[in-house]
Amino acid sequence: MNTFRPSIFRSFWMGGFESACHINTAGVRLDMLRATQHDRFVKADYEALRSMRIATARDTIRWHRVESAPRSYDFSTVDPYIEAANEAGVEIIWDLLHYGWPDDLDIHSRVFVDRFAGFCDAAARHLQRRVSGQRFYTPINELSFFAWAAGEVGWFYPFDKHRGGELKRQLVRAWVGGVDAIRAVDPEARIVSVEPIIHTVPPLGLPDIDGRSATQNASQWEAWDMIAGRSEPELGGAPRYLDIVGVNFYHDNQWEVPGGHKVHWHIKPRDKRWVPFSQLIRAAYDRYQRPIIIGETSHVGSGRAEWIRELTDEIVIAIKAGLPLEGICLYPIMDRFEWNDPSHWHNSGLWDYDIQADGTFRRVLNREYAEELVRSQLRLAALGFGSVEPAEATA
Repeated sequence: MNTFRPSIFRSFWMGGFESACHINTAGVRLDMLRATQHDRFVKADYEALRSMRIATARDTIRWHRVESAPRSYDFSTVDPYIEAANEAGVEIIWDLLHYGWPDDLDIHSRVFVDRFAGFCDAAARHLQRRVSGQRFYTPINELSFFAWAAGEVGWFYPFDKHRGGELKRQLVRAWVGGVDAIRAVDPEARIVSVEPIIHTVPPLGLPDIDGRSATQNASQWEAWDMIAGRSEPELGGAPRYLDIVGVNFYHDNQWEVPGGHKVHWHIKPRDKRWVPFSQLIRAAYDRYQRPIIIGETSHVGSGRAEWIRELTDEIVIAIKAGLPLEGICLYPIMDRFEWNDPSHWHNSGLWDYDIQADGTFRRVLNREYAEELVRSQLRLAALGFGSVEPAEATA
C-alpha cells in the first residue's frame, strides 16, 4: 500500500494562468496576463481558485515589464499579485521567464545570462520580503519547447532556425545562473522545473528504420539532463539545480515521426501505440528520483471533462503503484486565445469568458469540467492525495 502523502505544496490541485509574453509571428509582443484581464481581476481569480479547493497557482513575473531599463527593476506590476495571493491564501509558483525578455537583450549573448541572474536576484529579494510562506520559482518555462519554438523552427522571436540545440544550452546556462542568484538570497526557495513529456511513434505499420522516433523521444530528457549535470557538465549543471520536476502533458503530446499526425487517445478502440500517462510519468520519476508534479494539463472544448477523468484514472494507477506525486496543475485554469490568432479561443480552462459590451471578460465556470474535477478531487482525496476541504490560508 502506498503510504506517501503529498507535503510540499499548499494544495494538491493547482491552477496555472496563461502567461506567455513572447513576440509572435506577427511581430507583436504578447502579454497574456493582460490580454485575459488576469492583471485586472487577479484578486477575484485567486479567490475563484479557493472556491474549487485550489490553493496553489502558477503565475508569472513579466521580465520585460519589470526591467524596462538595464538593471533597473520596477515590481509595481507584481505587487498586486503578491497582495492578492497573500489575502486569498494562495501560494504561487513564480515563472520568471515565460518566453519573453527585455527588448535590448540578445538571447544568445553572455550578457543575457548575466542579466537574467540579476533579474532573478532582484525578484527573489522582492518576494522574500513580501510573500507569505514558502517561495517557489520556475526560472525558465519549458526550456525544450522554448528552444524548439524560438531556435529550431522560428515560431517565436528571434525566429531562429536550426539553432535549437544552441539555444537550449544557453537557456541551461541562464537556469544555472538564475537558480544560484535565487538561492543566494533565499536558501529555502524551491525550484520547479517544468518540461513537456512526450511519446512519438513511427507511422502506423512502419518500423522506426532511421531511429527518428527514438531520437525524438530521447530529446525530451535533454534539458533536465543538462540542468542536473548528467550531460554537458561544462554548462554548469549539477544535481542541486534539479529540485522539483514538473511534467507537462496534454492530449496531443503523442504523435507520429515523421509526419506529425497525432496518436489519438479518445477514439475507440484506442490506438495501441498510445502509451498510458501512468507509464510516462513513472519513467520521468524513475529517471530523476525527484519530487514530481504534473506541471500542466488540459483539453479543449467538450473534451475537458473526459480528459480530467482519463488523467485521474491514470493518476490512480500511478499512485497505487507507489508514485510519490506532489500535485497536478490545470493549465490554463482560465481560457486563452491562440498566440498567433487572438480571434481563436481554445475553450480549455476551468473558466471560460463571457465578453461583455464594455470589453470586460466575465469569468464563467464550465459546469461539466467543474463537476468532473470535483469527482476527481474526491477520488484522489480518498487515497490521501488532496483534501475535500479548502486549504488553510497561511498568514
